[in-house]
Amino acid sequence: MKAILVTDQAAGTAGMKLAEHPQPEAAGNDVLVEVHASGFTPGELDWDTTWTDRLGRDRTPSVPGHEVAGVVCALGYGTRGLSVGQRVFGLTDWTRDGTLAEYVAVEARNLAPLPGDLDLTVGASLPISGLTAWQGLFVHGRLQVGQSVLVHGAAGGVGSMVTQLARDAGAYVIGTGRASDRQTALDLGAHEFVDLQEDSLADVGDVDLVFDIFGGELQKQSANLVRAGGTLVTIAGPAETRPADGLAIDFVVEADRLQLSEIAQRVRAGRLRTVIGNVASLDDAVAAFNPSERVKGKTIIQVRP
Repeated sequence: MKAILVTDQAAGTAGMKLAEHPQPEAAGNDVLVEVHASGFTPGELDWDTTWTDRLGRDRTPSVPGHEVAGVVCALGYGTRGLSVGQRVFGLTDWTRDGTLAEYVAVEARNLAPLPGDLDLTVGASLPISGLTAWQGLFVHGRLQVGQSVLVHGAAGGVGSMVTQLARDAGAYVIGTGRASDRQTALDLGAHEFVDLQEDSLADVGDVDLVFDIFGGELQKQSANLVRAGGTLVTIAGPAETRPADGLAIDFVVEADRLQLSEIAQRVRAGRLRTVIGNVASLDDAVAAFNPSERVKGKTIIQVRP
C-alpha cells in the first residue's frame, strides 16, 4: 500500500516521504480500515510514541497521523461492535502505524460509526480536536450551565471546538488569540474576545474554568484568574502554576466511542462545526504539511476520492 513514512525525527515534516509500505493486518479486537480521509497534527513528530513502540523499541519507518475516517474492510479475531462495510471515524493508537496510508489497523473500541450524512473529510477532522475539547470541558473541567470559561486559542483547532461546545453547554465564553482571530472566535460563539497582544488578560476577572493549550507564561497568568473552586485544564503538560483555591489538571486525549458519537450528532444538528483549511491527496501530503504560507484551519488528507 502507499503511505507517508517518517524515519528522521530531526527533519520534522520535511522528513516525510510517500512510499510503499506493508499493509497491516487486523489483530484481535482490531478492525482494518480502508482509509478515505486522514488528519495529522504536526506536533506528533515530537512525540516519543511516533518513533518507538510500547516497549520503547525503535519502530521506524513509521506512519504518522492518528485521525481517520473510512470503511471497515476486515475484522480481527473477537472483534465486536463494528461490521465490515461500516463507515467509521476515530482516533488511532499512538504507538502503532497511523492513518496517512491507504489502510490502518485500529482497535475497534477507538472508532465510532460515522453517520451517512457526514462527509468523510469532516469525520477525519473531528477526533483529536473534538475529543480534546469534550474531555477538557466535561470530563476534567466538569463544566456546568452558567459558568464562565476562558478559552485560549479560541479560533484554533482545539480552541474552536472548546468555544462552540462551551457555548452550546450554556457557559459564558471568553476567547483569546490574535487580533485577526477576533471575528472568527465571536462567530464560533465567544461572548468576549481578548487580543493577547494588545489587551490585558487580568481585565478578564475571575472565571470558573480556564482551557489552556499554550502553557508557559500565559498559563501562569491564567491560573491567577481561576476563582475559588474553579479549574485550570491544560493540554500543554503539567501546570507550572496552580490556582490558589482551585484545581490544575493536565491530560492527554483518549479515544472514546460514545463521546465521538455525541460530537458527530452535534455536527449533524448544526451545533458544532469544524474548520478545514486545506484538503490534499495522499500524493500531495508532503507538500500539504510543508506549506509556503500559513493555512487557517485543519489540513485533511483525502486518501480516496
